[in-house]
Amino acid sequence: MKLIIAIIQDEDAGEVISHLNEAKFQVTRLNTKGGFLRAGNTTILTGVEKEKLDEALKIIEDNSKARTQYATLPSSVGAMHGFILAPIEVKVGGATVFVLDVEQFYKF
Repeated sequence: MKLIIAIIQDEDAGEVISHLNEAKFQVTRLNTKGGFLRAGNTTILTGVEKEKLDEALKIIEDNSKARTQYATLPSSVGAMHGFILAPIEVKVGGATVFVLDVEQFYKF
């Protein structure tokens, strides 16, 4: 058995979870907020049999979209001039996925 931990942008989470549920995967959802982009993330956890791992990963990949977002961060221009706000382009979204071996599994 494997444990999939996937960190997905909130905008994609509903779609990912819906497709995983349709494929009969049981999913636990954890929401978090924060970071300088103020974008929320959803972390999903699902246990899968080894032979179903590729199917679950494909669903996550196909439904997690990367997108460009702009953020404004202070930038120092020197001691005499102080700070200015400099917009930066940041790529967000997609999915960060960890696959872990499950040593023991219990269902009570």
